[in-house]
Amino acid sequence: MSSAATKVAQSQQPQPAAEAPPTGPGAPVRQATDYSSYRVVAAKHPGRWVGTAVVALGVLAVAWSLATNPRWEWGVVAQWFTAQSVVNGLVETLKLTAISGVLGFVLGFILALMRLSASPLLVSVSWTFSWIFRSTPLLVQMLLWYNLGYLYEKISLGIPFTDVRFFEVQTTTLISQFAAAVLGLTLNQAAYSAEIIRGGILSVDQGQLEAAAALGIPGWRRSTRIVLPQAMRAILPTAFNEIIGLVKGTSIVYVLAYSELFYTVQVIYNRTQQVLPLLLVATLWYIVITSVLSVFQYYIERHYSKGAVRNLPLTSLQKARKFFATHAAVPNRRNF
Repeated sequence: MSSAATKVAQSQQPQPAAEAPPTGPGAPVRQATDYSSYRVVAAKHPGRWVGTAVVALGVLAVAWSLATNPRWEWGVVAQWFTAQSVVNGLVETLKLTAISGVLGFVLGFILALMRLSASPLLVSVSWTFSWIFRSTPLLVQMLLWYNLGYLYEKISLGIPFTDVRFFEVQTTTLISQFAAAVLGLTLNQAAYSAEIIRGGILSVDQGQLEAAAALGIPGWRRSTRIVLPQAMRAILPTAFNEIIGLVKGTSIVYVLAYSELFYTVQVIYNRTQQVLPLLLVATLWYIVITSVLSVFQYYIERHYSKGAVRNLPLTSLQKARKFFATHAAVPNRRNF
């Protein structure tokens, strides 16, 4: 037999199985590998460092320009930032935001329930309201309400289609600058709030309502204890965005010559000709207001996220504590 045939025959013979390590009470114990002498090497992210360096240079360039360009006139900004007239305008802006926001969301909640009703008339009225007020600019609505006296000389309350009147007043007396501003902002906000609330209610799984109804839970309790808490998680982010938009939307009231923040700033820079510094004053105040609202939004959303996430998101203070607790022991780590 040739050597080639001998090799083929040997390869076809069954090979002995690998010897298994001995087990049992008398088997030798394997020693665990000691990794204490291994050097821990951090992962390298060159792209991240390059991007960070580019952004840092951009931020430093902007900061340097803001600090060294005398045309920003930061002294004038500091002078007018807490001036009494500016603070009074800020108070009026906050007043418009609070009143219009509360009334807008209350009316929006009613319109959302009407839209979800089984009544065709209620559904049609709610849909038409949202359609009209979302289709027209806020500026047009504001001017329309302020000039309502041209259409109706008097506004009265009584029994329709009769001469019985319980209340009657001149329209120009009733619709002042403040009333027109609140009316325009409220109705515009209600149209958007109705869709936000309706979407939040529809986001709740209908199977939960069916299960609650099968258990005999009353309808009002199903709405307040099952639907509303879950709907709030979908409503709150968009609702807070609407409130923040409403804060900035109050600046459009300047067309009515109402002394809110932006109109007050306009009056001042028309007199002093310091346009840019006064615009910066208004900008900084709007940033302060929206920043405070964003903080409230974070904590309220965190509250309503209970039951939806395993662990609540950390607050800024908790993140800071975790950062220092994690990095405090880094210098003491061996071979890091």
